[in-house]
Amino acid sequence: MAGHSKYKNIMYRKGAQDKKRSTMFSKLSREITVAAKMGLPDPEMNARLRAAVLAAKAQSMPKDNIQRSIDKASGSDVENYEEIRYEGFGPAGVALIVEALTDNRNRTATNVRTIFSKNGGNLGAGGSVSHGFERLGLIEYGADAGDADKVLEAAIEAGAEDVESDEGGHRIWTALDQLHEVQKALEPLLGEAEAAKLAWKPSTEVEVRGDDAASLMRLIDALEDDDDVQTVWGNYDVPDEELEKL
Repeated sequence: MAGHSKYKNIMYRKGAQDKKRSTMFSKLSREITVAAKMGLPDPEMNARLRAAVLAAKAQSMPKDNIQRSIDKASGSDVENYEEIRYEGFGPAGVALIVEALTDNRNRTATNVRTIFSKNGGNLGAGGSVSHGFERLGLIEYGADAGDADKVLEAAIEAGAEDVESDEGGHRIWTALDQLHEVQKALEPLLGEAEAAKLAWKPSTEVEVRGDDAASLMRLIDALEDDDDVQTVWGNYDVPDEELEKL
C-alpha cells in the first residue's frame, strides 16, 4: 500500500463546493431518491442508499431533508433519472470523467459539451479516457480517525487494497465489489466513514501549472455548477503553490 498527498487538491475542491451548498444539497437529494427507488428505502439494506446518506451527512445536510428525499422515491410524481457518463479532455490534456443524473439526456449532453468547449476542453467519445482509470470503491475518513499507521492497519484487516493518508485525512481504496463489506468492517475499528462511494482512480496523473491550472479549475467548477452533473473525476495534480494562487 502506498501513500500520496492530495490534501491541497481536495481542499480546493471542497472549498469550491462549500460555496455551492444549495446546489450540492439538490444533487445529494437526487442521488438519495434514485438510490432509494432502485432498492429498499432502508440504508442498512441498500448499499447505494447508505453511501448517498453518508455523503449527505458529511455535508451537514439536515436529517429531515435526507428523510424527505428517501420518502420521495415512493411517490407517484418522482422523476425518472438516467445515469450517464461523459468523457473528455481538459487543458494540458487532463482526462476527465463526468457522471450525471438527468431526466433529459439531450439537455445534459448539450450543456456538458458547451462547458467543455468554453473552458479549454473538448468532449470525447465514450471510452476515450476511462481506459486510463480503474473503477474502485473509495472510503474516506477525516484526520481524526487516527494516524496513518492505525488506519493502514485497520484497512489491511478489513480487506482494503490501498490507503492514501495525509494531513487532510485518509482515503481507503477497495475492490469494486468489496466497498460495503470493507466499509462495515472498518466501522468497529475507525468509526463511521465520512463517505463511501464508487470512484474512478487514475492510473497516472498529469501535473498542471500556470494558466492551464486556472483554466482546468474553471472547467471543473463550471461542470460542477451544472444541475445534472453529480461528480467530476480527473487525472490532474495541481501543485500546492499553484492552488494557493487560485
